[in-house]
Amino acid sequence: MHIHVSPEIHEACPHFVGAAVLAEFRNSVRSETLWQEIDRFLTSYRQRFTTESIKEMPAIQATRQTYKQLGKDPSRYRPSGESLVRRALQGKELYQIDTAVDLINLASIAYGYSIGGFDADKIAGDTLTLGVGCEGEPYEGIGRGQLNISGLPVYRDATGGIGTPTSDHERTKLELQSHRLLAIVNGYDGNREQVIACANYIQQLLIQYAQSDGGRVATFSFDEEGLL
Repeated sequence: MHIHVSPEIHEACPHFVGAAVLAEFRNSVRSETLWQEIDRFLTSYRQRFTTESIKEMPAIQATRQTYKQLGKDPSRYRPSGESLVRRALQGKELYQIDTAVDLINLASIAYGYSIGGFDADKIAGDTLTLGVGCEGEPYEGIGRGQLNISGLPVYRDATGGIGTPTSDHERTKLELQSHRLLAIVNGYDGNREQVIACANYIQQLLIQYAQSDGGRVATFSFDEEGLL
């Protein structure tokens, strides 16, 4: 799998750096031990932060700023990392989807990054390119129906868009029968160390809760191809 960053993204966010995890795993409806960890984490998280703290979280604020640079309203099309953090800090229960999605959501809250989670076997071709959504480009967000992705960062495979920071696409979503995961951490703050730490955390969670060997990690930026 090759991952590229387009000049359009580089212009809006020249310090963007991403990390991708490609791993085989076994999904499940729910992992009780994972949810025990999630509950422990959220208890500690809510003691340390409030919704006002979001203004000081670089990963979230950098994603919002990139949206603005591309002409998209980040409050109307809220990045998923921010949505998850807000939900957690508002004391609301997190959505329980399946083990793969749940552990990605935990990593997203822990680091503040919007993370794409894809069934690697549903991706068309062997290349993903991070570009910018076009006016009228068809895109069916997971549980959202048709989503206007004009001005949103979007990963495209040989068929079309599969992921934005606001919502991934129905076509490549993870399901119970999925057994090969591609997770992409989007670091619009340019903090390579934190982006890699987030990817490593996903690996650790996959090993602990999804019977995985952790797979492989690759980083990428405008002048660096991700190769998995």
